[in-house]
Amino acid sequence: MNKDTGRTDSSGTLDEALERLHSSGPERDDWLTNHAPMAVEALVRHGQAPAVHRWIDRYRDHLEEMPSPSSRVTDEVWREALGDPGRLADWIGYFTRALEERPWREVLTQWWPRLLPGISAAATHGVIRVGHAVRTLLGPEEAGPGSPPASPRVAELAHALGYWAARHSVLPGITLLPAADSAAEGLAAVRAIPDQSGGIRGRLAQLEALPARPATAGQDPAHAEKRLKDVVRAATHRYATHAHGSPVMLVHAATAPNAVLRTLPALPEHLWLPSLDAAWSAAAAVTAAYTPADAATPPAGTASRLTAEEVFERAAAHGDEHTIKLTDTAVDVTAWDEHRDDADGRTALAAALRAVELIDPAL
Repeated sequence: MNKDTGRTDSSGTLDEALERLHSSGPERDDWLTNHAPMAVEALVRHGQAPAVHRWIDRYRDHLEEMPSPSSRVTDEVWREALGDPGRLADWIGYFTRALEERPWREVLTQWWPRLLPGISAAATHGVIRVGHAVRTLLGPEEAGPGSPPASPRVAELAHALGYWAARHSVLPGITLLPAADSAAEGLAAVRAIPDQSGGIRGRLAQLEALPARPATAGQDPAHAEKRLKDVVRAATHRYATHAHGSPVMLVHAATAPNAVLRTLPALPEHLWLPSLDAAWSAAAAVTAAYTPADAATPPAGTASRLTAEEVFERAAAHGDEHTIKLTDTAVDVTAWDEHRDDADGRTALAAALRAVELIDPAL
């Protein structure tokens, strides 16, 4: 299978799917996230384009119309509008206009540091949707003649940034505890919040302390990509053993930092370390919010018999959006050269199969 199918989708399926989905709002039932644009991007990327429109048909009951505009967001009033979910449509309109007037990288570079402190917004789905959108734009828009049209993908970035801006929220003051020597040790040292019940907003409000970014990260931007991979890898591996506490929500401890990693190539170097810091805080916060009280569960050995492509096919057949997105991240972990086909890659695939096992499949 071509792992770059999302960049060279000659069928036009991704663009068709995004255009179809852009009449829908980014949320449903007040604040639950519309996962469809993220899931279909992952499906197309991993060779599942023929199943995309059927997947959207099944997901249709989770879609709501775009909310009506309220009050236009402009360069003069954006600060007062930041974090106002009543202006979802206004924010999407703002970014749609901005991306019509300026290159997408320029808009992203301007807004990334403004939005990054609110990485936990909407259960991290704002940054995750941006990461999926940027991944599509790093290929076709900058390719030569004959590449797929970029406009639906630029529009998707507008929807993603607008969603993040409308739901922007900053965690309460957090005490930084001593850093661990590695991302895996850091996540293991995260203190679980005292009340492991209720929604993520109530859980994150209980956070008082988190370990600082792992000491191995250093202060050299050139190391940011490698250290981000360490965070994603550690969170994916931890899912394999701890997902039984909350199999849906713990997904975001891995997918949020991976969204930051996917965005890094589009950002100037001075934003890489702040991005690493934010990605770590997101992974640690979600870990604190969804750490099971009972013991870790060793992953099953099934993954050792399957390829990454076969595991993704299982996730696609399962159909749940969180399963698809976690498996998309797990496949990334197995593809990184220094860990190809070794025990780390097997653990990442075991995490994906754990999601298939624990999360209810789509009907």
